[in-house]
Amino acid sequence: MQIKKLVAMPSRTGRHLQRYNKGFRQVVGCIPYRIRDTKKTHLIDDITLDDLEILLISSQKSARLMFPKGGWELDEDIELAASRETLEEAGVVGLLGKKLGEWIFKSKSQEKYHEGSMFPLYVTEELEVWPEKNLRHRVWMTVNEAREACAAVWMKEALDEFVCQFTCPSREVEVDEVPLTTCLLALCGSDDLSFTIGAQTADNEVDCYLIS
Repeated sequence: MQIKKLVAMPSRTGRHLQRYNKGFRQVVGCIPYRIRDTKKTHLIDDITLDDLEILLISSQKSARLMFPKGGWELDEDIELAASRETLEEAGVVGLLGKKLGEWIFKSKSQEKYHEGSMFPLYVTEELEVWPEKNLRHRVWMTVNEAREACAAVWMKEALDEFVCQFTCPSREVEVDEVPLTTCLLALCGSDDLSFTIGAQTADNEVDCYLIS
């Protein structure tokens, strides 16, 4: 399916196709990003975090900012669901990266626990018209601004994981070299990141913890 064909269609509603895992509603979303300085080469080694901008969107019911996400349904794979939700809510399309992880979080409105998966999405096109244009507004921010503005703790942790992946050197790992996962964990231990593994976190919005 070409994801842009969904532009002219309304956002999916209802739960009759909703996926569940051990009672948790499965949701999926993206952290959309773009490279701010187009004068630079787009080789990964030339791009720094200061060159990135992160896209957040408002909630339908308030001005709270978050990343686009929604229900993963039975008739689609997880990558299509992530791209679809991002197009419907944020009106952007692009290149989907490696999954950042899975989190258990509690919905403030429903008081139910969900299982959320997040992907990075390198934005290649920002649409002028999209299904939820009249319900949300979107705003580009720096990485640090996005971490401060995002209302959901589990989404902040997903952003920290994106930072970990982005700042780890991009190279082939030889048999005798340190595995990439170890490299990511080392980066996540730096003082300027709040990423945690297995530790439960909470605020007045949600409770959440990373499960993979």
